[in-house]
Amino acid sequence: MIVGKHIIAELYGVPKELISYESTVREIVESVVEEAKLTKVSSHYKQFEPYGVTGVVLISESHISIHTWPEYELVNLDIFTCGDTRKTDKAFELFLQKFKPKSYRHFVLDRG
Repeated sequence: MIVGKHIIAELYGVPKELISYESTVREIVESVVEEAKLTKVSSHYKQFEPYGVTGVVLISESHISIHTWPEYELVNLDIFTCGDTRKTDKAFELFLQKFKPKSYRHFVLDRG
């Protein structure tokens, strides 16, 4: 039995201005949650000095987490949803559109 879908991704060549500061990362992540029609419970972000961000969004469907390394133009992304797995795919597509990576690799796990 499959109870959810888990996408683990690494985005490469992401423009530094999109991933350096908490305000920009928060705006992108929160917009993806809304546009993918996920149910946000809460979120928390941490700004690193001089740059870089970690964030976690607790959603009713499970969670989204993000870790950025602007100096490497790198984003590590984790999207896990249970229920309608199309929402997982939609969230991932939106992250690719918004972060504009030059390349990426990802793993998709059926959970259950």
